[in-house]
Amino acid sequence: MDMKKYGGFIPLIVAMLLIFSYSVPAIRDGVGSFLDTVLGPLANMVPFYVLIVILSTATALYSSIIQKYTIDYEHMQDVQARMKVFQKEYREAQLSGDEKRLKKLNAKKDRMMKEQMEMSQNQFKPMAYILIITVPIFFWLIFRLNSAEGAIIMPFFGLHTLTDFVLGPIPAWILWYMMCSLTISQVVRKSLNIGGI
Repeated sequence: MDMKKYGGFIPLIVAMLLIFSYSVPAIRDGVGSFLDTVLGPLANMVPFYVLIVILSTATALYSSIIQKYTIDYEHMQDVQARMKVFQKEYREAQLSGDEKRLKKLNAKKDRMMKEQMEMSQNQFKPMAYILIITVPIFFWLIFRLNSAEGAIIMPFFGLHTLTDFVLGPIPAWILWYMMCSLTISQVVRKSLNIGGI
């Protein structure tokens, strides 16, 4: 097997296995129970929604740092800029019916597509590292959710208990986690001078 050719899919496979493990109660509860020995005392000190803010802040920090050191943002922006120029040239050649130029651009098209595919695969690499930390945190939050009490006033959604479904099948606690994590990650990304994926 050519590891260079298929190596980009390994993080994707790891990510899918981690996500699949959610559907196995023995794994989910086992990981949640294990992490409770470490994070349990923190859960007894602050309300559950504050705990979610703390954990989502941690998620935003380590996700951004992992992405900063595993993704070459300069190369990514360079590929995107060259692809934009290429697409403009290709469109102009098609509209003008310039067969000679189209033939030349078609030869370049394969290289551009290959480079863009490699860039997309590289963006999956940090996902596995991020999920290795994030999935156990979610397992622990689910483990502790049954004993969590209280309600939360959420922007745009009002007062809800943490287990209420507020956006289709998404419960309030997950939506709150996502809102906090995305907001904080924007600040972290700006401070680390990294772009989005």
